[in-house]
Amino acid sequence: MMLHWILSRMIMRGTLTVRYPDGSIRRYQGKFPGPEAGCALTTWAATRRLVLNPGLGLGECYMDGTFQPLDCSLYEVFDVLALNLMEGGGHSIEAFMEWWRYAKRHLDQINPASRSRRNVAHHYDLNGRLYSLFLDRDRQYSCAYFPNGNETLEEAQLLKKRHIAAKLKLDRPDLSVLDIGCGWGGMALMLAKDYGCRVTGITLSTEQLEVARQRAEEMGLSDRVRFELMDYRAWQQPVDRIVSVGMFEHVGIGHYKTFFKTVKNALKEDGVALIHSIGRSDGPGGTNSWIQKYIFPGGYSPALSEVVPVVEKSGLWVTDIEILRLHYARTIAHWRRRFAANRDTIQAIYDERFCRMFEFYLVASELYFRHMGGMNFQIQLTRKLETLPLSRDYMIDNEREKNTINAQVLKDA
Repeated sequence: MMLHWILSRMIMRGTLTVRYPDGSIRRYQGKFPGPEAGCALTTWAATRRLVLNPGLGLGECYMDGTFQPLDCSLYEVFDVLALNLMEGGGHSIEAFMEWWRYAKRHLDQINPASRSRRNVAHHYDLNGRLYSLFLDRDRQYSCAYFPNGNETLEEAQLLKKRHIAAKLKLDRPDLSVLDIGCGWGGMALMLAKDYGCRVTGITLSTEQLEVARQRAEEMGLSDRVRFELMDYRAWQQPVDRIVSVGMFEHVGIGHYKTFFKTVKNALKEDGVALIHSIGRSDGPGGTNSWIQKYIFPGGYSPALSEVVPVVEKSGLWVTDIEILRLHYARTIAHWRRRFAANRDTIQAIYDERFCRMFEFYLVASELYFRHMGGMNFQIQLTRKLETLPLSRDYMIDNEREKNTINAQVLKDA
C-alpha cells in the first residue's frame, strides 16, 4: 500500500496511528520524541487522494468525513503531520506538487480589479454573524500583538492597532490617512477617535463596507471617517499616511509593482506608510492547493526577498522592518477556541461541511505559524530619507504613552 510506504518514511518525530478502511491499524513511530495522534480513513478512495495530492486531498477528505481524527483532535493529528513535513518527511509526489504550485503561481495570482472583487467576496462576504462568533469585538481579522504573551484577544488586537499607529508617527491632528483593505473599519475608527486623523478606508467587500459605515455613524465619527467600495489601484488623492493591514496577501505577486507605485504616488512628500502582511521565512513558494481553492483564491503570502526588491525599484525608502514570530499562532489559537465554542450556532448558519472546512483552515493556519515557516512582517515606508527621526524611540515612546493612558483609564473605571 503506497500510503503505508509513505508514512513509514515520513514520520520521523512522534507517533501517528492510522486505522485503514479494512479495519487494520498501523502505528508509525518516529526515531525522535514528539506528539502522538491517530486518524481513521474510511474509504480507499481517501487513501488514494492523500497519496496523489496530499496538499488538496487532506482538507477535502476531512470535509467529506473520510479522514477523521482517532481518539484525539484534528489539531493533534495535524501537529504530528506538520512537524514531520518540516523535518524533511513527505514524498516525491508532494514535492512535485509544491514545484507545480510554484511554477504556476503567477497564473493563480492574476488579480485585476474584477477578479480581486470576486476573490474578496469568496471569503469576506460570508454571513457577517460568522465573524462575530470567533473574532474579537472589533472584528480584527489579522495578526494580533502579544508583547507579553498572556494578553486576551481583545487586548492583543488593541495593542496591534497601537503598535501600527506608533509606526505611522501621527504627530499632528487632522492627518489624512488611507486605509487600504479596511475590513470592518476598526483601524480607521481608532485612528480617527484616538489620534484625530481623517481617514478613508477602502475595501472590496460589500459586507464589510456596510458594517464599517454603520460603526462610523454609531460612534459619531462619520465626519472624520469615510468608507468606500474601491480597488486600491483606483486611488489618486495624496494623503499624509497610508496603512494596510492583512490586505497585501491578496495583491498577487505580479501586481507588487503596481501596488507600491500606488503607495508612492498616494503619499505626500513627507508621508509615511505601514504595510502589515503575512509572510514566509523559507523563501518564495506557492499557495497550498486547498487554501487556494476553498479559502483565499488568488492569495499568496510572500517572502521578504520577493517584496523588498520591488520596493527598492519603486523609489520608496524602507525605513523599518519588523518580523512578528508566533503572534499569529497565538491569535488563531484564540479564534479556533471561539469557533469551537460556537460551532453549533455556526452549523445552523451554514452546515457541517462548512464547519469542517473552517476548522481545517484554522488548524492548518495555526500550525503553519508554529512549525512551517509562517510569520508576519511590518514594513514602514517613506518617500524622503529625512522624513522620520534617526532612531526608533518615537515609536516606542508613543506606544507606551497610549498604553499607559489606557491602563489608567481602566484602573479609574
